[in-house]
Amino acid sequence: MPSQLKSFSFDASILQHQSNIPPQFIWADHEKPCTEPPPRLDVPPIDLGGFLSGDPESVANAARLVDQACRKHGFFLVVNHGIDMKLIEEAHRGTNYFFGMPLEEKERALRKPGDHCGYASSFTNRFSSKLPWKETLSFRYSAESRFSDIVGKYFLDVMGEDYAAFGRVCQEYCEAMNSLSLNVMEILGISLGVGPSYFREFFQGNDSIMRLNYYPPCQKPDLALGTGPHCDPTSLTILHQDHVGGLQVFVDDKWHSITPNPQAFVVNIGDTFMALSNGIYKGCLHRAVVNSTTPRKSLAFFLCPRMDKIVTPPKELVCEGNPRIYPDFTWPALLEFTQKHYRSDMKTLEAFVNWLRQKNHIQVEG
Repeated sequence: MPSQLKSFSFDASILQHQSNIPPQFIWADHEKPCTEPPPRLDVPPIDLGGFLSGDPESVANAARLVDQACRKHGFFLVVNHGIDMKLIEEAHRGTNYFFGMPLEEKERALRKPGDHCGYASSFTNRFSSKLPWKETLSFRYSAESRFSDIVGKYFLDVMGEDYAAFGRVCQEYCEAMNSLSLNVMEILGISLGVGPSYFREFFQGNDSIMRLNYYPPCQKPDLALGTGPHCDPTSLTILHQDHVGGLQVFVDDKWHSITPNPQAFVVNIGDTFMALSNGIYKGCLHRAVVNSTTPRKSLAFFLCPRMDKIVTPPKELVCEGNPRIYPDFTWPALLEFTQKHYRSDMKTLEAFVNWLRQKNHIQVEG
């Protein structure tokens, strides 16, 4: 089977010019992109600089806006974030460079079956229908000091000396995202009423994932999707979009777009944080659409707990009116479930919990 899939590799340089796209990329009618441009989602901008200044009004305002957004759809923007725009631009330039390489060059980093890191084009994973019109490069980031050069080392070991400079850029970018995500965790802690340090400390030493996304032009964008509808299984996603729109979020029974803003990061709650908040804060269904003229790229940092952390909500978020919804679990268990058993969608967490309970029941029975 792997050799059969290999022969279908997604070579964007060829496929982006084809007027008839392969049937494996065509989605069902009820899942296809909207024919009319969707309305824009009202995503609150959170002034991180104001929050970090400690000004009581700015802190209260940030917590209030985040709380409103996360109870409804889990998406908000972070502005005045202090991340050097030159670093962001370098990361985008390197992403362009990598995905502009010939397929055989990119496949030096080919993702292995069952792994979540490496290069993946549509036909190099385990699915054979409703394929996403994109290429990705994913790699691990760890905030633990003993892994201080884990990203740079990945690029050097897998791609070689020519990619050492880009590896250093990605390492620096991940460190900036780590810092940003821990600051966001302070806001989430305040907005949920458990204090600024609770979630920040929980995610210290996090073991996270960085993903570079590339969506080539598609001659039939009304039939394909760059990324299918799903909720992120991770804790928090921090996304930087380029100037090309494509991100859509499903709110109030219809799709909405999130307009690119190069000065801002799009942040959204994932399934793991939904469990940490005992279901108070929501992950939300989202997708990426493609267009026929312009490639689109984005940089996604997926914050995940350290591998040995138990995902369990703080006691303040569990009460008679809001009893425990999800059992305790670890992030590696959910990651394994999404890699080997289930294609992420809007019901990933629910399906995982059922799988976990069944698995634990079998172990107890045994």
